Amino acid sequence: MSEGRAVRPLFVLTILAGSFLLFLVQPMIARIALPRLGGAPAVWNSAMLVYQALLLGGYAYAHALGRLPPRWQGQVHVALLLLACAFLPIGLSDRALPPEAEPALWVPWLFALSIGPLFFAVSAQAPLVQRWFAVVRPGGDPYPLYAASNLGSFAGLIAFPLLVEPSLAVPQQRWLWSAGYLLLVVLTALAVLLLPGGAVPTKEQAREPAPTRGRVGLWIALGLVPSGLMLATSTFISTDLVAMPLLWVIPLALYLLSFSIAFAARRALADTLTTAAPVTILLFGGIMMGGFTETPTLTVVMSLVLLFMVSVALHTRLYRLRPEPARLTGFYLAMSTGGALGGVFAGLIAPALFDWTWEYPLLVLGAGLLVPQTYLTAGLRAWWHRPGTRAAAVAVTVLALAVTLAIYAAEPGGLRIVRHTTATFVILAVLGLATLGARLPYMLVLGSALLLFGGARSLSLSMEPGARLRSYFGVYTLVDEPARRTLIHGTTLHGVQLTGSAARERTPTTYYTPGSGVGRAMLAAPALFGAQARIGVVGLGTGTLACYAQPGQRWTFYEIDPAMATLSRERRFTFLSRCAPDARVVLGDARLSLDRHAPGSLDVLALDAFSSDAVPMHLLTREAFAGYARVLSPRGVLAVHISNRFIDLRPVVAAAAKAGGWQAMVLNHRPSTLDESASPSLWIVMTRDPESYALIALDGGKWKPLRGRAGFAPWTDDAATILPLLRF
Repeated sequence: MSEGRAVRPLFVLTILAGSFLLFLVQPMIARIALPRLGGAPAVWNSAMLVYQALLLGGYAYAHALGRLPPRWQGQVHVALLLLACAFLPIGLSDRALPPEAEPALWVPWLFALSIGPLFFAVSAQAPLVQRWFAVVRPGGDPYPLYAASNLGSFAGLIAFPLLVEPSLAVPQQRWLWSAGYLLLVVLTALAVLLLPGGAVPTKEQAREPAPTRGRVGLWIALGLVPSGLMLATSTFISTDLVAMPLLWVIPLALYLLSFSIAFAARRALADTLTTAAPVTILLFGGIMMGGFTETPTLTVVMSLVLLFMVSVALHTRLYRLRPEPARLTGFYLAMSTGGALGGVFAGLIAPALFDWTWEYPLLVLGAGLLVPQTYLTAGLRAWWHRPGTRAAAVAVTVLALAVTLAIYAAEPGGLRIVRHTTATFVILAVLGLATLGARLPYMLVLGSALLLFGGARSLSLSMEPGARLRSYFGVYTLVDEPARRTLIHGTTLHGVQLTGSAARERTPTTYYTPGSGVGRAMLAAPALFGAQARIGVVGLGTGTLACYAQPGQRWTFYEIDPAMATLSRERRFTFLSRCAPDARVVLGDARLSLDRHAPGSLDVLALDAFSSDAVPMHLLTREAFAGYARVLSPRGVLAVHISNRFIDLRPVVAAAAKAGGWQAMVLNHRPSTLDESASPSLWIVMTRDPESYALIALDGGKWKPLRGRAGFAPWTDDAATILPLLRF
């Protein structure tokens, strides 16, 4: 027994090291991919799809190895780890995105080519080491080692944005991970030396009947819902903030932390959170459907709490349904299958099937259906078991919901005016507490909350032809209002076009009004560069900037999302067709497109690339600004849009300007409250020509010199962090 206790630290260290490396590489490779694949949140979802598929493959491989004697299992696995060393140091394949490629399919393929063998080999560590531990320690419970595994995964995820990314450049990160991998090979080989050489001892063989198909299906479902909800939450957060590893890893880290709690040897915390989860799902699930755009930070926090509570509860139920240790790898294989299916649903099927993020309420409903529940009191248990009680409660709930929706539908605004109110919130909260333990009534109350707190409005928009548009890069909502049409991406206003006359339709609005920084730069272009000025715009959006076009100018828009080009081509927004019908629209990532331009081929370049409120990091690095300088003429002007609710990007641009020899000034435009079509905006204008700088700076005296932050280094493709810039 003392020998068994002595080997436990080796197995724990081996499983911790493998899980740490496995989840350290996830944000690392996605971060390396940003300069090549663009900054859309979907890049992370594509990476996650590959990770989950490879994890499933690793678990299947670990399960298949169970047919071999323990020592043979170890020898085969060590050989696989050594073969995978051929792919060190870790990195991204140099294959370029073909122009005709579908990003949703090509990006996962690129990730699989880049890290597939290494990730596959390491992903099998957790189930294999647990099974080997059960062989070395007969009668011991290996499942707490899974909690240790996920603790290592959690540490790897958090270490990247907090320690590795701020401290090390990409080449150093790659070699650090590679060194860790070699250490893992050594630890695994030492653990294999402890395995017996013969067949699995009889007392370690299965003694219980094989799990039924229903039980395996339940394992898969309990793995699917948290996985899908994690990806849906990641998309929501990174869409409204910024596409970067820190925000990518928070939902995944909470998801992994839930395993550590759910599979821990001490059960108090897991049981407490699981008991509270149905209430959290009811209250926060409904609120998330409507959202609080005026308090986005609160909405983000609630979405993370909801994800964490759902994950703990469903993973706790998985733990309660775990089989004996002899069937451990099959259990993990089923759970991993569910995780992969959740990723496929949220990352591939839902974007193609739905015009809105309907996967989110569907997964919340799935969580409500699967989460363990207990009656609030013994009296409620007795009341719900009385004959006819449930049928009457269901009928009353359905009738009340139908009447409420009918009243809203009869109003001028229809179902779009359905909003969460305090009274509705309190009523549904009380009903939800009363229905805990009674699954069908609880689900009806949960469904009612989802409908009344935003589902009805979203459903009405989905039923309206052309009101919604979804692509690989996000969900766009078009709303026709009196005298104007708006485009919303996530929770961010993306564009407004005035309607009613040709003159109104040509009027620049929102962040692009004549008083904004970019408006002033565009109006100065004829004086600076003559009638033949060459204008480039990164980010087409609704095409608002096109209405600064003058006869003789040559305009080019660079747009990564074909959906935006569709809006202009179908004349859902007519800025482009009315103001610059001859403008070129170049599809693809702007950095890659600009790299193909001849030096000095543009006079003005406006950088307005946003994914909702998120600015792609790879467009603000030192290398990116060097590319802009190359493509601009010697007197050229660069206008950079940095409006953001959560991040102060001025130090980033100031550091890049100083490093590149630019002169830069900033305009914080605050339009009159009487102008409903104008939005506050923050623009930086840069140039390397003193005359161009002086001419624009004289315009109204609104400009201020751009001041940097002492000690702030410019972002590069190899090193960038937003931690010092957050302003929640």
